[in-house]
Amino acid sequence: MPVTDSMPTTGRGVAAILMAILAWYASEMFRPLMPEGTGFGWFNEVNVGLGLLMGWVVTGSRLNYGYSNAIGAGLTGVGALVFWALFLQSFNEMLRQALENRYDGPVEGIIAIFEIGIDYLFTMWHIPLIVLLVGGGIVIGLVSEWVARRWR
Repeated sequence: MPVTDSMPTTGRGVAAILMAILAWYASEMFRPLMPEGTGFGWFNEVNVGLGLLMGWVVTGSRLNYGYSNAIGAGLTGVGALVFWALFLQSFNEMLRQALENRYDGPVEGIIAIFEIGIDYLFTMWHIPLIVLLVGGGIVIGLVSEWVARRWR
C-alpha cells in the first residue's frame, strides 16, 4: 500500500500530542488574563481537542520535507490552533450572550463573534504567551520532523 497523506504516522501522532500539550499550557496562561470571575467551563478541553486536530491535520501533513519546512509546519499548526480556538471560544461566548437576549437578530450575533474574537486576540497580546506559542510551534515542528524521519 502506498504512503498517502491520510495514513497515520508516528510524526503525525507526536505532532498531535505535543500540540495538545501546548494548547493546555497556553489555555492555562490565558486564564489569568481574563477578568475576575470569568466562567471557563470546558475551555481547556476544547482547546486540547483543537490541538490534537491541528497537530494531526495541519502540522502532521507537512512533515518529511526537511527541518526548515518543519519549523514552518509547526508555526502553521499553532496559527491554525489560535485561529480556531479564538473562533470557537468567540462563538461559544456569542451563544451565551444570545441566550441572554443581547442581540436583536442573527446578523448582530454573527458580527459579535468577530468582535468578541478581536477582544480575545487583544487579550492574548501577552509576551510570555506569544513566546510560548511561537517557541512551542518551532519545537513541535522540529521534534515531529525528527520523529517522522527516525520512525518511518
